[in-house]
Amino acid sequence: MIAMNTWGHAWTALIIIFVGGLIVGKVSERLRIPDVAAYLVYGIVIGPAVLNLLSEPSQSQVNQFILNLGATLILFEGGRSISLAVLRRVWVSISLLVTLGVFVTTCVVGLTVHWLLGAPWVFSLLAGAVIASTDPATLIPVFRRVYILPILRQTVESESAIGDATGPVLVMTLLAGVKDSGSIHIGPAIVTFVTSSVLGIVVGLSFGLLALFLISRKAWGVFHEYGSFVLFIAAIASYQAAVALSASGFMAVFVTGIIAGNAQVFRWELTAHALRNIEHFGNAMTLMMRMLIFVLLGAQVNFTVVKQYLWAGLVIVVVFMFVGRPLTVLSSVLVDRRAAWRTREVTFMCWVRETGVIPAALSGMLVAKGVRGAGIISAITFMAILLTIVIQASTTGLVAKWLGVLGPGKPEEEI
Repeated sequence: MIAMNTWGHAWTALIIIFVGGLIVGKVSERLRIPDVAAYLVYGIVIGPAVLNLLSEPSQSQVNQFILNLGATLILFEGGRSISLAVLRRVWVSISLLVTLGVFVTTCVVGLTVHWLLGAPWVFSLLAGAVIASTDPATLIPVFRRVYILPILRQTVESESAIGDATGPVLVMTLLAGVKDSGSIHIGPAIVTFVTSSVLGIVVGLSFGLLALFLISRKAWGVFHEYGSFVLFIAAIASYQAAVALSASGFMAVFVTGIIAGNAQVFRWELTAHALRNIEHFGNAMTLMMRMLIFVLLGAQVNFTVVKQYLWAGLVIVVVFMFVGRPLTVLSSVLVDRRAAWRTREVTFMCWVRETGVIPAALSGMLVAKGVRGAGIISAITFMAILLTIVIQASTTGLVAKWLGVLGPGKPEEEI
């Protein structure tokens, strides 16, 4: 068995992960299934449960570093993919989906966990908050194969990306309650949530604008040839600065990404050469991080805990998919009169709900921090990721065609 506890073992483990990840990723293309599902299964196969080739304890510093860096870079790229023009048109729907919607999902799952497992309320809500975020890392590749109506696509992608920032803030807020003898006070918790989010937004704005100022020739532009590297530094620096200020690092890095992806709004456009470099660098980094996070997650699955809570976990995930998601969408988008959503579009949003990188990273962080019961949350998260990807992500094209929400043109991979 190879453990990433020495340099020699770490290099060998990375080779196994990346070479195998490339192969299973290519197979997933042929089978037209999300690559993260293939990475997850590959991790299970090479982990202690099957071949016992790779072992990386979730509590290790290497694992924590990978989770934090991966979540940071993926959130940054998620923010960079968001169009502020689209946000202006459907901002009411998106705002409610990533705030009220996250709370609705958390409460529905938390109530189910409390009822089935008899767990304390704070722990139950923490379990719901961990899987409350959808996943742009899964959705974006799916939408490259399934060409749906642009406004619907941008809304779902924006919800996924922004929700990946608000979800972790809620997790960290509830985590403080779990550590505080399992109690939480609603008033201070709301203040903490809002303060952490707002301060994170301010930090993200600052670093995003600074980065654009440094790489745009219409501003100072002294580093315009190093755009991808400057943005990489801005992403990790904004996270670290926010954490140092007791703010949300995830929110900060996400907002940094939004600013970096909308340079034209600030009239600090980047050169075509810089944009190409940034795009290629971002795609490569997020691909590597997706591989690492999901392969390691698969290798770390505790099947003893999964087996112990299998039926309860399945019920929780079914409620999560078929009760929590519809309630989240209906409570958030029906009040948006300006967007004038049609029934078929609302139905599609109710179905498109994949769980992925950020929940995986958060559940891993809870295990790494030694939170009591984190193994149960990790097992629920694993089942949520597997079922939402296999059932929902894999049928997105069929559902879109059946509902009549396919857009004009061809999928990007066919152009």
